[in-house]
Amino acid sequence: MALAMAFCESGSARAAEPVRYNRDIRPILSDKCFFCHGFDEEKREAGLRLDVREGALKKNAIVPGKPEKSELLKRVLTKDPGDHMPPAKSKLASLTTGEVELLRRWIAEGANYEAHWAFVPLQPVVVPKTPAALPLDALVSAGLAPRKLKLQPEADRSTLLRRVSFDLTGLPPTPAEVDAFVKDASPDAYERLVDRLLASPHFGERMAVDWLDIARYADSYGFQVDREREVWPWRDWVIKSFNENLPFDKFVTAQLAGDLLQHPTDDQILATAFNRLHQQETEGGSVEEEYRVEYVVDRVQTFATAFLGLTFECARCHDHKYDPIAQKEFYGIFSFFQNVDEAGLYSFFTPSVPTPAAMQLDAPAKEKLAALEKSVRDAEQKLSATRKAGKDAFAAWLKTRPDELKIPGELARYTFDALTGNKFTNALGGTNSATLVGENKLVPGHSGQAVQFTGDDPVNLPLGNFQRHEPFSVSLWLRTPDVKDRAVVFHRSQAWTDAASRGYELLIEDGRLKWSLIHFWPGNAISIRATTLVPTNAWTHVVVTSDGSSRADGLRLFVNGQPASTEVIKDNLTKNITGGGHDNISLAERMRDRGFKGGAIDDFRVFGRALTSLEAAATHDEAAAKILLAKAEVQLSANERTVLEDYFLSTVDAEFPKQLAALKGARAELVKFADGVKEIMVMRELPQPKKSYVLWRGEYNQRR
Repeated sequence: MALAMAFCESGSARAAEPVRYNRDIRPILSDKCFFCHGFDEEKREAGLRLDVREGALKKNAIVPGKPEKSELLKRVLTKDPGDHMPPAKSKLASLTTGEVELLRRWIAEGANYEAHWAFVPLQPVVVPKTPAALPLDALVSAGLAPRKLKLQPEADRSTLLRRVSFDLTGLPPTPAEVDAFVKDASPDAYERLVDRLLASPHFGERMAVDWLDIARYADSYGFQVDREREVWPWRDWVIKSFNENLPFDKFVTAQLAGDLLQHPTDDQILATAFNRLHQQETEGGSVEEEYRVEYVVDRVQTFATAFLGLTFECARCHDHKYDPIAQKEFYGIFSFFQNVDEAGLYSFFTPSVPTPAAMQLDAPAKEKLAALEKSVRDAEQKLSATRKAGKDAFAAWLKTRPDELKIPGELARYTFDALTGNKFTNALGGTNSATLVGENKLVPGHSGQAVQFTGDDPVNLPLGNFQRHEPFSVSLWLRTPDVKDRAVVFHRSQAWTDAASRGYELLIEDGRLKWSLIHFWPGNAISIRATTLVPTNAWTHVVVTSDGSSRADGLRLFVNGQPASTEVIKDNLTKNITGGGHDNISLAERMRDRGFKGGAIDDFRVFGRALTSLEAAATHDEAAAKILLAKAEVQLSANERTVLEDYFLSTVDAEFPKQLAALKGARAELVKFADGVKEIMVMRELPQPKKSYVLWRGEYNQRR
């Protein structure tokens, strides 16, 4: 009964106050009118707009000060089903007596509109003069007075302690703490209690709880598979921020755009994980681009909820029907949050952290990483110095060089000329036979036989599990029947998106060859792509090499014996390319990817070192390479001298291979350390903005 009386008194007090648009009227109009008479021009009926004053005053829908002449009030009161609003077909309930009375009073008082509360700046609060000792009590007391209510008396000591302990730490006080506070008769006992609780590490934990909810924090990816993910470093940063009383503007800026600050700290980059805490998908059959769009949409909606106090969901598909948000504005904000190198699916087969990601390094780990990186730089400088020191030896060799051209380091060669059962013998001998799978068949090749592929069945090789610091090369002949949009020529990986493509791969993409080493595509990889199309229905010789540097300039692509013109697609490889299963090379097929359908491969060779230009040319046409090797010194061009010098240093010189081995060892130590460092998803802006579009009805593939 007392509660009912309080509500009655509150209602009476409210009735004496002026009607406020945002508090009293907007909820009514938003619920019953704005769908047909609001911001969305496409859905607007009768050209009437009620969400802005200018529109509402037209056609006498609202006549300020004269409710009896206002068509709006007439329509909500009429019994005529043809004129009554909201209409029966809307399935909306008619306005209640109380709602009609609020509308009548509002119009009578002048029908004043207010800007959406989310767009109204906060105003300083003036503390009223009351008997209350504290400002907060004074504000509460002033709010209670019109309702004829009074402040409750102060709670007893144990209740007060329990309340403030839960409020500030989320934990109950211990019996000893209760006893101490009850017995503390000092006048500042409560203030010292609050100071103690504010200084507790549990204060940050308690305050972080609500923010973690806003940020949709979870220790798993969600959806069907719901794998665990390690994003707790961001959670710990939030707790630390509250405990250190980080100013709110810095707290917000770091999370929204810490990576865009000038010289950002590790903490500011870590804070951007806020934008990556959405659910992520890896279910088979999922469309990668569809879910990438979903992730960006989630960021937009989280941003709007957390920082604007608005719900943006409606504007994904159309102009908002209740709030002044156009669909184009939704995708304008979308453009800010999509410019990162991310995939729409995370890896099922490997524990890779979706890119972009940042290493989590404490001070000792930073020092260790810096030392290892310096060791690699020192080894690279020594190799460069060794190259310069070998000039005289090269000049001497150039005068007496033999005609014989050797290519050391070959691990396997498959000519596909002889099939025993389903096995192809390694032409170099040994037991490393390749396996023919499925409906692939032998056809005439560039020389002898070749394998023509169905696109769904591979030829599996028993080798090729190279790490990113290990130089290696692959040589092959291929023939494609058409311009491929995407086709796997060969790879070492478990799967496409299901394994984030971890490994290495030679693809035909948009008709051009693309050579890549990958930890997690697209953000942790190195990749180059030819600038010209692969010829169709013709045998083309291809050599790809990696020098073990984990840099895009350490990848090379040769076509028909010559260095191909290439462009860099990706240049950020910081983690391993092994692991996840399927540790050997497969030709022309990959799980849930597009194989080399109708294509053929011949004379497939694998080398455990980076071939030089002369050696790559020799795998294409050994006779032509030998002609260059035997060419008179005076006839050599500058480029030909460089080609021969590279060959000399790599295969003849005594010192250069030693320094190359030392460099490989330094890189191996760096790789071993880096692979053991934990990562967390963050934001990292791409150099060039991605194109953004308005998506019709919010569909990922309906660009407008």
